[in-house]
Amino acid sequence: MSKTVLAIDIGSTKVCALIAEIGDNGSGIQITGSGKAKSQGVRRGSITNIELASKSIKTAIADAKRMAGTDIKSAVVSISGAYTKSLNSSGIVNIPNKEISIKEINRVMHTALYNANIPNEYEVLHALPYNFKVDEQDYIEDPLGMNATRLEVETHIITTQKSNLHNLKKAVKAAGVEVENVILSGYASAIATLNDDEKELGVAVIDMGGNTCNIVVRSGNSIKYNDFIGVGSNHITSDLSMALHTPLNIAEKVKMNYGSLNAPSNDLIELPIIGDENSTHEVSLEVVHNVIYARVEETLMIIAQSIEKSRLKEHLGAGIVLTGGFSNMEGLRELAVAIFDNMPVRIAQPNEMGGLFYDVRSGEYAAAVGLIKYAADSYSSYEIDVNKRMRHHGEAPVHDIGFETALEEAMLEDPIPVTMTETGEQASRLSNLSKLAKLPKMSPEKERNNHEVSVVSKFWNWATQLF
Repeated sequence: MSKTVLAIDIGSTKVCALIAEIGDNGSGIQITGSGKAKSQGVRRGSITNIELASKSIKTAIADAKRMAGTDIKSAVVSISGAYTKSLNSSGIVNIPNKEISIKEINRVMHTALYNANIPNEYEVLHALPYNFKVDEQDYIEDPLGMNATRLEVETHIITTQKSNLHNLKKAVKAAGVEVENVILSGYASAIATLNDDEKELGVAVIDMGGNTCNIVVRSGNSIKYNDFIGVGSNHITSDLSMALHTPLNIAEKVKMNYGSLNAPSNDLIELPIIGDENSTHEVSLEVVHNVIYARVEETLMIIAQSIEKSRLKEHLGAGIVLTGGFSNMEGLRELAVAIFDNMPVRIAQPNEMGGLFYDVRSGEYAAAVGLIKYAADSYSSYEIDVNKRMRHHGEAPVHDIGFETALEEAMLEDPIPVTMTETGEQASRLSNLSKLAKLPKMSPEKERNNHEVSVVSKFWNWATQLF
């Protein structure tokens, strides 16, 4: 049975909304509506004014609904890499039935999530496994159905500030839509643009927008690194305005009409003077070129430093993929090849899908298209999403097993020999749990009626074996 999906990409310069019909098992994606509105109340990728942001979101959604001729009350929403933190964590579980099922994969994923030291003010966006280990065999692509006595996973966990996430949800809800899921913008762009070879060889995806650049590195089976840079094409506009002494709206037109990184001409253009728009002055296109070149070069060098910081550069067999509105600048690829030490560089548009209108085929719609593909099961083979649900590629989401349930099942199974270092926060958890576990014992009948105390007692027995 097909389903209707609304995707909302909330950027610093624009809000994109797409509506699509998705066939059974994620097949037959057909985009039926699109809408775009200028962003308000959004700065450097985060919500700064809920009321203004909700108006922009509402306008984009209304246009998409009008085109699609349908009404939809829930959406998959993107979130910028601003105010995100990432960390790696691992988990190990025993396999009592000697065969790995979805249940065991769910347990080991949630165990890795539990083992992670996530600050209280942060919320998990994605827990992405990049290495499964079955007994002593490393780098298993998919452990499902394998015979084993022990399963281990290494995950890359992406978190965001709770306030940032809640403000995003509030803005979308104020626009009359409930948030079904939240996806990292760079992750969505990677889903929309990468081909199978790039996923296999390892690649860095840079979504270059108006005020921000989101970076994700895919190596192995999933994302292993993500970063955020608060620089985008609007900074070129600001530079031109200051260097040419002309208003911002004129500087934007100069960028759009003459913005190129190729060899400039010596032609002159006439521009109004800022503060006195009745007066004009002549400016050489060579000056325009130099201003643009300096800003783009600086931006690419910052991105190159981020990729160096990831320590995954040697794993990028497919090189760099550039997408987003900024990536449309003429001559960008050639400059990027020079700055990224002659690594392969590709300017990417969203991969083809049904109903992909001409005006949404450019890189600036990559994240929005990626959200649609995510809703059609194009995510990693396994992952835990913002709702603490484990998603399984090609299957329906696991709704009935949540974070607490998975942990409880892990406690009730054989002891889990998790290799980890006890930290102050984990010691504090155990201390609090020990106090709960030492509560006065009740009569057998009362204890049977008190499930909560029973779970705490089982949890304490399980946790003491971890530490």
